[in-house]
Amino acid sequence: MKKTLVSALATALVVGAASTTFAASNPFSDVPRDHWAYDAVTKLAADGVVEGYGDGTFRGDRNITRYEMAQMVAKAMAKSDMSASDRALVDRLAAEFADELNNLGVRVSNLERNADMVQWRGQLRYTYTSNRLEGQDRKNDNNLLFRLDPSAEINDHWHVNARLDASTNMKDDASGNNSDSNVKLKRAWAEGAYDNFDVKLGKMELYSAEGYAAPGALVFDKEFSGAEASFGGDVKLKLQAGRLNLDGAYDGVKTNQLGSSDTANYQGAELQYNKGGLMAGAAYYRLGSDNLTAMTKNGKDKMNIWAANLGYRFDKNSMLSGAYANNNDIDGSKNKKSYQFGYEYKGADAADKGSWGAYAAYRYLGGASIFATDDGALIGSKGLEIGTNYTPFKNVVLSAKYFNGKTIEAQQNDKVQKLFGRVQFMF
Repeated sequence: MKKTLVSALATALVVGAASTTFAASNPFSDVPRDHWAYDAVTKLAADGVVEGYGDGTFRGDRNITRYEMAQMVAKAMAKSDMSASDRALVDRLAAEFADELNNLGVRVSNLERNADMVQWRGQLRYTYTSNRLEGQDRKNDNNLLFRLDPSAEINDHWHVNARLDASTNMKDDASGNNSDSNVKLKRAWAEGAYDNFDVKLGKMELYSAEGYAAPGALVFDKEFSGAEASFGGDVKLKLQAGRLNLDGAYDGVKTNQLGSSDTANYQGAELQYNKGGLMAGAAYYRLGSDNLTAMTKNGKDKMNIWAANLGYRFDKNSMLSGAYANNNDIDGSKNKKSYQFGYEYKGADAADKGSWGAYAAYRYLGGASIFATDDGALIGSKGLEIGTNYTPFKNVVLSAKYFNGKTIEAQQNDKVQKLFGRVQFMF
């Protein structure tokens, strides 16, 4: 039944995309001020991909003609040094202004333009992990994941997005508890993007602000169901509210008292500044559930977490960053704080063959790291984490991480090591 539903959804989206037709555009007509292309070009300008009229401006509130917009897109298409997200944005702009680009002698096929309405991206990835805790047997995993990330355009402002996953544990050929070869809907949300305002509704990513730089999120790296609204430009306020499944929540590296049936009310607020090379922000997160009483002091049914982050990018290659979080409501026997700081150099870009990157960080994932990124350091541990990534071929990325540290609880203080390796094939 699940496979039938997924097949039917894919067929409907593809047929709908193929049947969409476009009328030729007047090369000299104005692009409306509320058109999504303005936000796209503004982001590309901030990333140094386009230069506006050559003087770094877009001439105030005057509407840009489709022909002028196509000229900017043509220049962006000629550049090779850009991130994967910027490349995707340029491709979408190229599809929108295909007729004007053809007039300029830049070929964009009608097939590419029609396909832009519904996009299917995805990856096949293999991940190897080896957890080594003192006093315990070594735990190795060999996981194979197939992922699809479809996106459908509703109108100039709204898109619908989803994530479909199927995985298998190659160690026992999909027969073990860590395998799920059935296709599962992991995320599904609608997103509306307007000038300095963005809203999301559904089940979506929850990746806390202090994880924008390597090695990852200090508080949340998960999904939640609800709503999210973002306001602003260089200074952005993000508000979130909904429900959060507590399965796997922080309780040290050796025990976990919460299961898949435990869910909490969730609210979050993040204020983030990002301009030039400077990144700084503060955040507040709140969880409420009767299931939290086993983890909190005095049996409280709430957790309140405060966090802050600071980073500086010296150039396009080098960045220093740090973050701190505090959970004052965690059980008194556990450490309430979490923090990390590190240095990041370059980074592998799937679209750029030969690109690579590396980082080194100290991570302390204490009681505030409810669902921290744990590809390297384990939640409930402290120590040094190093990582690297490399693109040997276009759309093929290799990643490796190594963590060496100890558990945080003083009564344990056991040695912890983790090896992580991954190869991703993206399409």
